[in-house]
Amino acid sequence: MTNNFLLSHRQEEPGKGVLYLVATPIGNLDDISPRAINILANVSLVACEDTRQTKKIMNKFSISNNLISFNKENSLKKIPKLVSELKIGKSIAIVSDAGMPGICDPGENLVNKVKSEGINVVCIPGACAAITALVSSGMPSSKFIFEGFLPKKNIDREKILNEISKNEKTTILYESPHRLKKLLGELLKFCGGKREILVARELTKRFEEHVGNDINSAIMFFKDKEVKGEITLVIKGEIKVRQQELNKADLKKDLDELIKAGLSLSAASKYLAKKNGIKKSIIYNLK
Repeated sequence: MTNNFLLSHRQEEPGKGVLYLVATPIGNLDDISPRAINILANVSLVACEDTRQTKKIMNKFSISNNLISFNKENSLKKIPKLVSELKIGKSIAIVSDAGMPGICDPGENLVNKVKSEGINVVCIPGACAAITALVSSGMPSSKFIFEGFLPKKNIDREKILNEISKNEKTTILYESPHRLKKLLGELLKFCGGKREILVARELTKRFEEHVGNDINSAIMFFKDKEVKGEITLVIKGEIKVRQQELNKADLKKDLDELIKAGLSLSAASKYLAKKNGIKKSIIYNLK
């Protein structure tokens, strides 16, 4: 079956022998699409990260179908069986507990195997906590890095934290509520307290919460609180001064002209530092 065949027969979804990646709501169940409901109701079976979570969606929309467990503990055993089912023409939907399957879950491995077997994969798009938090943060979103959950081993964890501290792009992380305070402490150590951050909690739910202008304020907010709910963090990239690209001769000329115009060395340095996005001391020391 080719992709062109799928496109021309999209109205007949679900197609035979197709794996559907179905996005489910990240909190508010009303965010599910009619197309997703159709797929979940009519595929041969639905592979779920946790069948109990998926049943909440199925019950909400009066959907009845065959649910099977597919998670990190059993995925290696289940993948060959699912591939076999697809090869004989069955249609399968894969869902995570919330959001897009294949992100920080074993759906990624299933898709890789299915694609290698020449089986078609179709994504039914929808909510994603990482993108929802990013566009809500007000931070640069044209270029960003998604790290998911940080590794548990300290050596691997510290390597990524060090990369985050130096990266100029916005970084998105997932974290469990009981490890959030530890992560904020690590970010304080590696990035400093003034780095801009958003801690998004319970996205799309009734008590959705956006916390923190910077790492210091986020730490203070959660200091004496029991953290609950799903957590997504958005960390602004480091603004680096490319000193080698600064034309010091031009800066010194501008500084001299401002001083001749009556500004003090301190005031002129402060003005040029703000204008060029660099430290005041760099300008001040040119005199």
